[in-house]
Amino acid sequence: MSKLEDKFRELDERNHEASLGGGQERVNKQHTAGKLTARERIELLLDKGTFVEIDKMVRHRCTDFGMENNKIAGDGVVSGYGKIDGRAVCVFAQDFTVFGGTLSRANADKVVKIMEMATKMGAPLIGLNDSGGARIQEGVQSLAGYADIFHRNVRASGVIPQISAILGPCAGGAVYSPALTDFIIMTRESSYMFVTGPDVIKAVTHEEVSKEELGGAMTHNSKSGVAHLIGENDENAMMMVRELIGFLPSNNMEDPPTIPCTDDTSREDENLQTLVPADPNKPYDMMSIIGSVIDDNNFFEIMPHYARSMITGFARLSGKTVGIVANQPAFLAGVLDINSSVKAARFVRFCDAFNIPIITLMDVPGFLPGTNQEFGGIIKHGAKLLYAYSEATVPKITLITRKAYGGAYCVMASKHIGADINLAYPTAEIAVMGPEGAVNIIFRHKISDDEKTAAVEEYRKAFANPYKAAELGYIDEVIYPRETRKKLITALEICQNKSEAGPRRKHGNIPL
Repeated sequence: MSKLEDKFRELDERNHEASLGGGQERVNKQHTAGKLTARERIELLLDKGTFVEIDKMVRHRCTDFGMENNKIAGDGVVSGYGKIDGRAVCVFAQDFTVFGGTLSRANADKVVKIMEMATKMGAPLIGLNDSGGARIQEGVQSLAGYADIFHRNVRASGVIPQISAILGPCAGGAVYSPALTDFIIMTRESSYMFVTGPDVIKAVTHEEVSKEELGGAMTHNSKSGVAHLIGENDENAMMMVRELIGFLPSNNMEDPPTIPCTDDTSREDENLQTLVPADPNKPYDMMSIIGSVIDDNNFFEIMPHYARSMITGFARLSGKTVGIVANQPAFLAGVLDINSSVKAARFVRFCDAFNIPIITLMDVPGFLPGTNQEFGGIIKHGAKLLYAYSEATVPKITLITRKAYGGAYCVMASKHIGADINLAYPTAEIAVMGPEGAVNIIFRHKISDDEKTAAVEEYRKAFANPYKAAELGYIDEVIYPRETRKKLITALEICQNKSEAGPRRKHGNIPL
């Protein structure tokens, strides 16, 4: 019996050693910096008592620079599986208390193992990043570990949802795995991402910049568009991941989860009748329409700080997940530019990969003019959104609330690029351009001001309405705004068994 007790005691000791990570002193430093440990984060993220850790005993195999005398169980990554709201997920969390969370060959193998498990089992993969980067003592083996992880990210793309939380430093090669995942959440104070740090930049380009300015949460959420969401701290970020997972299917072979709907599906909102102003140049907040028509006003916005003329996010209609893409007339008149086109295109492609119907709310005056946009490649970037919508085979429902001008009308899920149901408010204006611009081109200053005013009014009556498009079958129904919720839900119901197959090909060539 004593031999058995010795074996169990040894197991207890080994488990205890692994759970200590880099030791209490380093744990205290992590807490002082306003950060949680890897295991504390996982505990918050997953349903209580569901986490199963794997590879807890793994140690590095490096023998250079005295590393053979410094081996810690777990080696800087905690990995395993558990549940969020009762649904299986796989997770890995870098442990900054062990060698600064640096990536070794051994702990890269742990990450690869959990990634392959997630892909094989059809479970979402969540990576909690807090790492000093490649473990320099291991040289190319560490780099090889990163590349192996990147390769698995690409293989899993479009198969399982991949979510990255940046909860500390993420620099050099470490940034590319999060960049390959579907969503990046950064913590406001403690996280940063960059390929080269401030010191290298100063040495090479003589620019002086802080870590926060260069790669902080707000930089990547508002300027670069690298990140999608900001959490105030570790706890808030974990709650955001949990909420996001609730909208998504576990893999590309499943539909998103449906939850019981207590919000009346036939509910009407009289406020919508007057929300869109009679004056086509007066702004209004598209969020008011979104909030009114979705279940319980619960909108999970993606990239709220970036390209604000475009709104993207998840909501539910009659308990079912939908992706919403909408122009925002309250910001730059809802214009399409480089950033808003790319933001929406990526979101549309994610929804299409994971069987999430797309609701498009259109009020778009066109593409943003200017040399910055043309030199920056607005043609190519605008084409990304066109490509994404045209390629998508999930149900696509479009509602035109006001302006639908020119090429931007075509791009924003028009009937002509495959939208299934196209609706419009009576305030919709579907035309090549606005009345004033059209008259200036048609008559080329050959008419007096009085004649011009009459011509503008004539053009407005003929084209600045939804009825010409409705006559041609490009709009399926002109609806009363108060009925928006009911009409969208009915459209979703008719589309729920949609089946559409494209031509056989390896893959298309999106204009990157």
